[in-house]
Amino acid sequence: MNIVHLMASPFVGGPERQVLGLAKALTGHRTTFLSFAERGLARPLLDCARAGGFEAIELASNFPRVGRAVREVAGHLRALRADVLCTSGYKPDLIGWRAARRAGIPVVAIAHGWTGVTWKVRVYEWLDAVAMRFADAVACVSSATAERVRRAGVPVSRSVIIRNALDTTPYDSPCPEARSNLEALFAAPPAIILGAVGRLSPEKGFDVLIDAAAEILRDRSDVGVVLFGDGPLRESLTHRIDERGLRGRFVLGGFRNDLHRYLPGLDLAVSSSHTEGLPVAILESMAAGLAVVATAVGGTPEVVEDDVTGVLVPPGRPDLLAGTIRVLLDAPEARRAMGVRGAARVRSEFTFAAQAARYEGLFARLVPGMPTTSPSPGGYCHARG
Repeated sequence: MNIVHLMASPFVGGPERQVLGLAKALTGHRTTFLSFAERGLARPLLDCARAGGFEAIELASNFPRVGRAVREVAGHLRALRADVLCTSGYKPDLIGWRAARRAGIPVVAIAHGWTGVTWKVRVYEWLDAVAMRFADAVACVSSATAERVRRAGVPVSRSVIIRNALDTTPYDSPCPEARSNLEALFAAPPAIILGAVGRLSPEKGFDVLIDAAAEILRDRSDVGVVLFGDGPLRESLTHRIDERGLRGRFVLGGFRNDLHRYLPGLDLAVSSSHTEGLPVAILESMAAGLAVVATAVGGTPEVVEDDVTGVLVPPGRPDLLAGTIRVLLDAPEARRAMGVRGAARVRSEFTFAAQAARYEGLFARLVPGMPTTSPSPGGYCHARG
């Protein structure tokens, strides 16, 4: 079976990581990646795909020349003899369904989650919702995402929940230098280190995390916080850290494609998001054996079981976030038990093999006579969470 993914990726992030991992797990099928050029920013995704053994093509056409872009994508679908097209994001969804109709194949829109962080993003997401109504199926990364997609007008009969996944292999043998790697980020290494991971963008709520850290660090001189990630809010978050008197104790660790060399050394993971699809950063933290304090938004409660693998708190409440963190910092045995349960859950329920099986079932409904699996074509790149 020939599967084509249509992307518009200015960086290699969570959605890209998911489709690359899916391609690896969909053994016995041919996968090709098409991407709009995005002013050259899509090349890291295409390079990752090629490094994994997959064909990857940079498209010449783009918005606002929609008709030309539709014709180009349809031409590639015919030349590749594609059986199904998968699209991720508003632009691929809008152009992809029209191109798939021209090529006479079904289209699956993957709903990775909407953030609504700016008016422009909300317009794009409205367009995305409109395009999804024309897809043959919409694959939603969480139950919460599926509910939003259905409220946007996609029929229940054409929406399916296929949760995000994680390759846990890098965490199967914890890095022995993880703690020392973390301590090296601080001028004076703290006794207890909290960590968070994510793109430095408004929906992640890292301003709330900084405010919560300020409350905790007023009373706890032995605690430090590291935030891994990069993005448009780096400067404003740095300013907020300085305003709260946290310089040297709240560290921006930058983007890392080797988080397995750091996360196992943390004492506790924190997620402060205002909205989520299904957060891969939390899956990574759980795979590293960490208890997680997280805001109960989007698909997060489908990953973090309250008082079992972590603790859930309302979004936008630094006081409650700080209070919950304090409780767990004083309960190391409870943290360890949560971490053990979380690691087991990720490895049993959130694998790419399980995700690929769900996609194969979906494709079998859309493409009669689809063949079964055989050996895989190779790996995929680590990327931003």
